[in-house]
Amino acid sequence: MEVNELEYNTQMPKMALSEYGRNIQRMVDYAMSIEDREERCRCAHDIIRIMGNLFPHLRDVADFKHKLWDHLAIMSDFKLDIDYPFEPLRPESLSSRPEKVPYQNEGIKVRHYGHMVEQLIEKAVEMEEGEERQHLLAMIANHMKKSYFLMNKEVPEDGKILEDLKFLSHGKISLEEGSIHLVDVKDLNGSQKKNGSKTNNRRK
Repeated sequence: MEVNELEYNTQMPKMALSEYGRNIQRMVDYAMSIEDREERCRCAHDIIRIMGNLFPHLRDVADFKHKLWDHLAIMSDFKLDIDYPFEPLRPESLSSRPEKVPYQNEGIKVRHYGHMVEQLIEKAVEMEEGEERQHLLAMIANHMKKSYFLMNKEVPEDGKILEDLKFLSHGKISLEEGSIHLVDVKDLNGSQKKNGSKTNNRRK
């Protein structure tokens, strides 16, 4: 399993800010794919809240929120078209690599989901029931399904993902199948073929 992971990681695109992890980068990529501008802006604000909650010890640091929005712009390669609450960072302003965010290297319960997913689940457990929590759970579950598929090369049943979500939350999140929308098998297969095609083209 570890060999497959190493092979897979060498084929994945390099992240602009690796300290946020692959799952946050996928959220940013998803936000850029949203056609409706208002929905895209809401998604961006959700991502900023998640990014901030990953590093609560930095909340009192001056201009921390501003830095988060700058980091979001960088992770989107400055292509995320939204209404920024601060003057957006420009590509020409990057004279040096942005300051890294400290990352806590703790044990991971399920390797193919990664540490970032576990932190997001912890945040979801703390949230009150409501639309925002449901939206976050759907985002987490979909990233879990994609991560499982990419690592194991097989499409997991939705029930498997929900079982893992319950396990990682220590039983505090228990969802019934159909209560949230998970990505379709065809989308996962299409994503793998597209990524494989890009990899082959680069090799040529």
